[in-house]
Amino acid sequence: MNVTVNLQSWGGTRAWRRRLLCVLLTVGAGVGWGPLVQAQPAPIRLLVGYAPGGPVDAAARLFAPALARELGQSVVVENRPGAGGVLAGDLVAKAAATGQVLFFGASPTITISPHVLKSMPFDPLRDLTALAPILSYANVLVVNKEQPFKTVADLQTYARANPGKVSYGSAGMGGSNHLSGELFARRVGAQLTHVPYKGNAPAMTDVIGGQLTMMFDIIGTGRNYVNTGRVRALAVTSRERNPSLPDVPTLRESGLDFDVGGWYGLYGPPQLSAEQVTRLNDATRRALAQDELRAKLIEQGYDLWVGAPAALTERATRELTLWGSVTQGMKFD
Repeated sequence: MNVTVNLQSWGGTRAWRRRLLCVLLTVGAGVGWGPLVQAQPAPIRLLVGYAPGGPVDAAARLFAPALARELGQSVVVENRPGAGGVLAGDLVAKAAATGQVLFFGASPTITISPHVLKSMPFDPLRDLTALAPILSYANVLVVNKEQPFKTVADLQTYARANPGKVSYGSAGMGGSNHLSGELFARRVGAQLTHVPYKGNAPAMTDVIGGQLTMMFDIIGTGRNYVNTGRVRALAVTSRERNPSLPDVPTLRESGLDFDVGGWYGLYGPPQLSAEQVTRLNDATRRALAQDELRAKLIEQGYDLWVGAPAALTERATRELTLWGSVTQGMKFD
């Protein structure tokens, strides 16, 4: 039964036409007009544990519309900053297992926060369902351009001969670049001086100004300072060279056992069904295959990380152990 209704031609006020349409649709539902009325699914809430405007938020806002297209369902980014992403993760860990609330998780929340917070409200490996890897990124080791260090070996030799004289900045105690600096100190066998800041930008300002010797910065932002000659890049922290800085060697090429970086992954509440996990993993894979999204993320220095939920869990487990060993005995008060 096909029915075409032209309410405009009937005249009357707009409110009157809306009431008439509601009556028609209600009646139609009882006589087989069901296809005329199709309820839209509620939007998926994609929680981000950091404030708007930062790198995690920016990546999530690029990813969300691509995921929405693949799911045929709206995906709304919701910022819940606090405790290094832990507040947002805890909301997802306690959410109903419907797939309507998801977590755009950054690796420090999953692998570092459990070691540096006095109390962790949830277990990131037990209380979240790993759905899909999304992105990975490396840091770049940069030094003040007036320093004589041209290679990691130069820096290592000086640091060993001058305990405490090499200083490095970070975005704060327990952050990924703080612990990268701590791991670097152990790998080169030298005592370095850590100077925490309230963010990467002020730390980089002091590297440029010569108040600090070095720092580790995410490639997405650090490469701009390198390419404009404001700092000198000595190495990247990933296993392979980064396409954004192809002439910068890895720390492994410099003879150090060093392969660390950060990543973003998609997580859901505990006890999600296998069907939901498969659906969301497949949609994420297809989203990351979209040319427009790929180009934007690669331009920002990210590596696309496409894989199964097990790959996300394996990396999180391995890095949780790594940062546990690095933070052992450290104080974060």
